[in-house]
Amino acid sequence: MTSAFEELFSIANAFHDIPMAGRTDAWILSDAAAAHCIPADSADLARFPHVYLRHLAREILTRGPRFGIMPGVPALLDALAGGRDAYLALLTGNYETGAQLKLEHFDLWRYFRCGAFGDGAADRNGLVPKALARVAGCGGPAFTASDAVVIGDTPLDVACAKAGGARSIAVATGNHTVDQLRAAGADVVFEDFSDTEAVLQSIFRK
Repeated sequence: MTSAFEELFSIANAFHDIPMAGRTDAWILSDAAAAHCIPADSADLARFPHVYLRHLAREILTRGPRFGIMPGVPALLDALAGGRDAYLALLTGNYETGAQLKLEHFDLWRYFRCGAFGDGAADRNGLVPKALARVAGCGGPAFTASDAVVIGDTPLDVACAKAGGARSIAVATGNHTVDQLRAAGADVVFEDFSDTEAVLQSIFRK
């Protein structure tokens, strides 16, 4: 995102003071534009997602210190996709194409048939009902938010679940600790997802 912003507006390190964790890409971009006095109707601002995705496609080939799949994630997805009474969908602040690019790189996109994304969404708290509607529109089951479980690694993910009426499972493999995620009100918190059975029990607990 930093590279794309610099290409379009000649402003380096534009996101230095902009919080990112758990927020939608549209929200992050809006805050950066406001911080640098770029009008909301700027044509270059409208071009940002396309330019960002071009940079992301190149950047994802560079392995940073936290590059990779978090512990237990493939095993958990396999278990949920392998006949359990569950429907996997994405609920993410990423632009949809960006989410696909990231997950395809790690062969994880195939687990998700649909979802709700951060394209044009300033606040992710409205994404739970959008995700449920997308699931139904994709031929998945119709169910209420109280039967949904939002899994994430930030307090904003927990807030999103609460706002949408869903349960939340938080995992401390991001920038927030177990204590911080508990304080945010997560229903269940894990250090990581290494214990697949324990996570599954939490997901299917009524």
